[in-house]
Order: sequence, then structure tokens, then C-alpha cells
Amino acid sequence: MRCSPGSVLNLVRSGRLRLCSRRGRNRLPLWLRKICLYMRLVVQSLCFSALTDSDVVFDSIFEPVFWTVDYVTRWFGLVFVCLVVILTSSIVVIAYIVLLPLILNTYSPPWIAWHICYGHWNLVMIAFHYYKAAKTSPGYPPTEKNDRPFVSVCKKCIMPKPARTHHCGICNRCILKMDHHCPWLNNCVGHFNHRYFFSFCLFMTLGCVYCSISGRNLFLDAYHALERFKHSDLEKPGVPVTGIGLLIGLLPSGQTNFQTPAPPYTFQERMIHKSIIYMWVLTSTVGVALGALTVWHAVLISRGETSIERHINKKERQRIAAWGKVYRNHFNYGKLNNWKVFFGVEKKSHWVTRILLPSGHPPHGDGLTWDIFPVRKDLTPV
Repeated sequence: MRCSPGSVLNLVRSGRLRLCSRRGRNRLPLWLRKICLYMRLVVQSLCFSALTDSDVVFDSIFEPVFWTVDYVTRWFGLVFVCLVVILTSSIVVIAYIVLLPLILNTYSPPWIAWHICYGHWNLVMIAFHYYKAAKTSPGYPPTEKNDRPFVSVCKKCIMPKPARTHHCGICNRCILKMDHHCPWLNNCVGHFNHRYFFSFCLFMTLGCVYCSISGRNLFLDAYHALERFKHSDLEKPGVPVTGIGLLIGLLPSGQTNFQTPAPPYTFQERMIHKSIIYMWVLTSTVGVALGALTVWHAVLISRGETSIERHINKKERQRIAAWGKVYRNHFNYGKLNNWKVFFGVEKKSHWVTRILLPSGHPPHGDGLTWDIFPVRKDLTPV
């Protein structure tokens, strides 16, 4: 039996009508179809472009987590700043009320002059650089149209990005020569306040190490004194009387201990010892943690890169090495020149006036354009 073309066409039409009728009966609600279509669009967006890689997929999946962390950090920044001020102020108060009288009563005049001069110089440097790091703007690229060169377009700001510029999710804008967002400053560390941030870390570390080393013996004495206080509180105040003492009637009947007065440990002495222990533990802990961070940033400055550029350069180094070539950082001018550019040293006297003394001079360059490698001559005549 042969099938004519007309009969085959009728069979296809009838099957399509039955399928459409079934779809009509099993149609999902409109709100559920919208959700399904949205989820399908989201899944398709993960592989929308040929440039999509694992980093893009990872960022897309964990975007809610990143947004939550950025939101919490943004609103708790003021709390972190207050915490830094309170802890630093507590150490200063202990130094003036507890340590300074001990120094004046026990140390020789040269040592007294050393501690007073160094302590106040270190305190001024810490306060100055922390204030400048927190209040100075890190630098932002221009938002209006201009002829400045740029290397890419920010996918969040939809604005041109100059070299070494990156977007901060917490500040929600692009930062010139961005290093990282510091919650302890409630501010980004960028081109115009990077020097203040590093100087604050350096002098805070020096101050913590100074307090930890100079107060070590005081800490040990205070710790042993508190241990003696603790044991004296546990012991009963009295001297046992036995033998002939009971016979001659030194004590009333029924009493076997001769009562002695309590030890002369006042509340003020206990608080002084606890304050010394608190100061030593806090400064030692902060000195170790902040010292490690300071050393890490010093290594990055010597290489002429920021924290973000360190990861970028590492990937570029691996990619170029696969081609059998050597990658070189375009902003590395040599270790000494990198430090000169970072601190803004232009003559010999600047090593003292701009590093060892408070200085509000601006950094080298405007953060929009940069000299690139190879530069092997001295950038500054020092």
C-alpha cells in the first residue's frame, strides 16, 4: 500500500494539532513561566561570550556573597576607625599615667630624654599619617570626556579606566592606582594616600615594637605580682598556733589561728599591673600582625606594583612563560627608584623632611599617565 504525499501531510498536521492541544491543557502559570525564563536567561548568560572563563563564572555565582561582604564592610567602616582610635588612645593613656612616672623615678637622665623624645615623635607620626590616610582621597579618574589615554572600560562604571586603575566594590567607583580597600581606614588605598597608609603601618609597627621591648621587664614584674595577689587571696589570713601556745591561752577557746591583717595590696596597684599586661599583650600582638603586613607592602613597593597588580603580573608571567618569553613589569624602575617615586624624594634632604618628619607633599605624577619600562636612569637626582 502506497502513501501519497497528501496523506503524509494530513498526518503531520493532525499530530501538530494534538500536541498544541496538550500544551494548552498543561500550560504553566504566567508567574512560574517568567521565573523559568529568567533562570534560563541567567544560565545562558554564563556562556554568552567567547571571552567567558572560570573567573567570570565564579564572580557571577558568588556575586551575592561579594555584595553582602561589601555592604557590611561599607557600613562598619566607621566602627573600625573608632576601634583604632580607642585602642591607640588607651595605650597612650597607660603610657602617660603608669609608665611615665616609673621612667622619671627609675631611669637616668639620658634614658629619660630618649624615651620622651622618641615616644612623642613616634606618636606624632602615627597620628599624622593615620589622619591623612583616612581623610585623603585615593584619587578618581575623570567622569567627563577628555583626551587622556585609557587601557580599558570599567564594566561596572561604564567609564574609561587609565592604567593601574581598578574598581572598588565597597566605594562603588574606580580608584587610581588602587592597592586595596582598608576597613581600618574606612577608605581605599590609592595613588594619593598610598604613602600615608604605608607610613602609618611602618610607624605603628615601630611604636608597638618599642612598647613591647621596653615594657618586657615591667610586664614580667606585673604578671608575677598578680600571681602573688591571687595566691594570697586564696590563703586564709592567719598563723596557726599549736603546742604550748594553746596551753598558755594565747587564743580564745575554739580558735586555732592567730588573725593577721590582710596584705597591703590596693585596688590601684592591681589596676596598674593589669594595665601594663594589657599594654604589652596588645602592642606585641599588633606589632607582629602589622609588622608582617608592612614587610609585605615593602616588598611590593620594591617591585613597583600594588596588591592587585601582584596577582595580575603573576598571571601575565605564567602566560608569557608558556610562549618561552620573560614578562617584565612596565612600572618597575628599579628598587631604589621605586622607593624614590613612592615617597616623592627629589633631593637628599627629602629623606629626612619627607620621610622622618610629617609631610603632606603630593605623590609623583597625577595617577592618570605613567612612565613605562625600560627606565634605568635615576628618576630623581639623589
